[in-house]
Amino acid sequence: MEVNECGPQGFPELKNDTFLRAAWGEETDYTPVWCMRQAGRYLPEFRETRAAQDFFSTCRSPETCCELTLQALGMEVTMVPGKGPSFPEPLREERDLQRLRDPTTVASELGYVFQAITLTRQRLAGRVPLIGFAGAPWTLMTYMVEGGGSSTMAQAKRWLYQRPQASHQLLRILTDALVPYLVGQVAAGAQALQLFESHAGHLGPQLFSKFALPYIRDVAKRVKAGLQEAGLAPVPMIIFAKDGHFALEELAQAGYEVVGLDWTVAPEKARDCVGKTVTLQGNLDPCALYASEEEIGQLVQQMLNDFGPRRYIANLGHGLYPDMDPEHVGAFVDAVHKHSRLLRQN
Repeated sequence: MEVNECGPQGFPELKNDTFLRAAWGEETDYTPVWCMRQAGRYLPEFRETRAAQDFFSTCRSPETCCELTLQALGMEVTMVPGKGPSFPEPLREERDLQRLRDPTTVASELGYVFQAITLTRQRLAGRVPLIGFAGAPWTLMTYMVEGGGSSTMAQAKRWLYQRPQASHQLLRILTDALVPYLVGQVAAGAQALQLFESHAGHLGPQLFSKFALPYIRDVAKRVKAGLQEAGLAPVPMIIFAKDGHFALEELAQAGYEVVGLDWTVAPEKARDCVGKTVTLQGNLDPCALYASEEEIGQLVQQMLNDFGPRRYIANLGHGLYPDMDPEHVGAFVDAVHKHSRLLRQN
């Protein structure tokens, strides 16, 4: 690699910054688009080579981000096929919090994650920006208490009602772990950060504002301060709270440049709710990718018309599913690029 081809920290110069500019609220020639889900979950070439066992295919999913963070806190984690991360010894009593490691040491336990980010950034060769991820405190807490996924989150919510002080203690521990982890990702090469509150929908407005929102805000505030202290340039931050439509206004004021939307939210209502100071991201129903390529194009056109050309990043309203046809994913991306250019000509 020639020295004059490199950007800061020896990374290749970024050739396509459309996503970053949209995140910051700047005008773009077309609407940027990306999809959530590790490639190993749906790309045939990844599955054929068993690449799901390789870090490059696993570091891109919110479930795996949760797994990595909680392993570093000293919890045993196993991956159950078809179910995701499972914790054989979940937190059941207040005293179980004593089992957890010092959260400030978590980043040092995850050196291999940072190495993978750096290598990925190098191999991207500036083609697109690299996005870092982490699960938000409440979502991480649900895994720790439930021992894995749950349809009701009844055990985790029981903690909120019966042990509010211990819940706040756990959420603070998780926040203390997340901040250096996210700052470390940027130091390693991540050019944007997304925080997943995957289980926001299990909380109503009151529980969300008490046990999720304060920590979401704290993560943004402290990560930005941490980047400044480390002499690192700011990066746009995205908050994606699935089924958190009841808190859009609050999320828009939580310190993130981008608010991700699931497919249950009408674009116009979301824009009215959040105002014009944040970028919106989303929100095509992932199952729309089962439709014909022609219909995908029509759905994308409607979505782009509804969101408009400014302060918008196209995405699905959640992740790709394992059986989705890569050709249809390609049709989605192509339709966004095509129709968003046409939209700007009108």
